[in-house]
Amino acid sequence: MPDRSDTVADTGEVLFAEPGARWRAVAYGPLICLLLLAAELAAGVTPHWFALLFCAALITGFGVLQVYAARTHVSVELTEDYLRNGPETTPVRSIAAVLPADADEPWEDGRALGELTGVPRRRTAIGLRRTDGELVRTWAKDHRALRAALTEAIARSDRVGETGESAGT
Repeated sequence: MPDRSDTVADTGEVLFAEPGARWRAVAYGPLICLLLLAAELAAGVTPHWFALLFCAALITGFGVLQVYAARTHVSVELTEDYLRNGPETTPVRSIAAVLPADADEPWEDGRALGELTGVPRRRTAIGLRRTDGELVRTWAKDHRALRAALTEAIARSDRVGETGESAGT
């Protein structure tokens, strides 16, 4: 696919972004262990130092892996020039239309953008028709905001294409 790229330099203003996961989630496990330590100290029992430190380290390690994976595979970003779902980047100029949820075209069967086999959990799919006729699905938690931003970006890209100016101007 000539219009598909896996690495793109940061270009244009960010119109929509979802990080996939937030790094603050890594702190939840150690905070719970700290609360358990405080409860043990308040109760006057001997603290389980090793168990609490071990569990905090273990939960932190798993949390880091989970957040890193989510930020890599489930993040979404739309700029004036590109739509990125996980590691897959699609130029906005290669998107012909954002399809309505009740479109006559069977976009629900289209390939989901990104490396995953389908739309990630707790995300809602949005149908897209590419300029080559392929039906694909983008996705986001806030699908309404992504749909609105995509519609505007495509309209802007079409206007720029008609005038022959670059998107950055």
